[in-house]
Amino acid sequence: MLGIGEYCELKILRDTEPGLFLGDDEGNEVLLPNRYVPDTFEVGEKLEVFIYLDNEERLVATTDKPFVTKGDFALLRCNQVNKFGAFLDWGLVKELFCPFKEQAFKMKKGGWYLIYCYLDEETNRLVASSKTNRFLDNSELTVSRFDEVDLIVSHPSEIGMNVIVNKKHLGLVYKDDIFKDIQVGDKLKGIVKKIRRDNKLDISLSQIGYRNIEPNAQFILNELKKKNGFLPLHDKSSPETIKEQVQMSKKSFKKAIGSLYKDRQIEIKDDGIYLKP
Repeated sequence: MLGIGEYCELKILRDTEPGLFLGDDEGNEVLLPNRYVPDTFEVGEKLEVFIYLDNEERLVATTDKPFVTKGDFALLRCNQVNKFGAFLDWGLVKELFCPFKEQAFKMKKGGWYLIYCYLDEETNRLVASSKTNRFLDNSELTVSRFDEVDLIVSHPSEIGMNVIVNKKHLGLVYKDDIFKDIQVGDKLKGIVKKIRRDNKLDISLSQIGYRNIEPNAQFILNELKKKNGFLPLHDKSSPETIKEQVQMSKKSFKKAIGSLYKDRQIEIKDDGIYLKP
């Protein structure tokens, strides 16, 4: 069976007036309409295509690359809203539908929304949902403390920013651990800082504890080289100034320059830190 919302590598079976018919090893066939047919091809060769339903609810293939596939998250723009729901631009001719019941907040034309794409079993159509939390599960975690994880910024809270962890779990980055501008939909790397008793995940955007010293020290060294061997920062600089200039907490900064000073790579003076020749 050809999977709706998935990429498939299919063999060209025959060339017809409406386009190419493609097939898999199980005898399933699908049409690749003329608008997607490559300039040169041979019957018998294979093409990678995306499978979905066209505007007339027919199963078709396309060589266009959608911005999201089934079972994934993406930040998409709303093209229009009607009495049934919102229609999102996902890079294909037919827009991706998000019914009102799947909207965390009512979508508006021109707005950008983080969504999850899934196959609706009742209609057999791909649909979007901005209620992303319901597609995440922390009951059985697949991560451990200090693991490096892939993050998608989900939505802000009063104490920080919620993030999607490895496309499976929900995590939180606290405000005090955010040292650069991040926006909903951003894809980042992070570290599992703490796992709470209720399986809630605290996430850091940088390494933890002693693991943090080496990358932060290297970052400061790189900044010193860019700035002709001088940074107007020291252990008495304000947290705000440190955050603005090197995107880290004062505690992390002091650990990093302490490590560099111990290794005799920098000098610390009243006006800042200097790279040793």
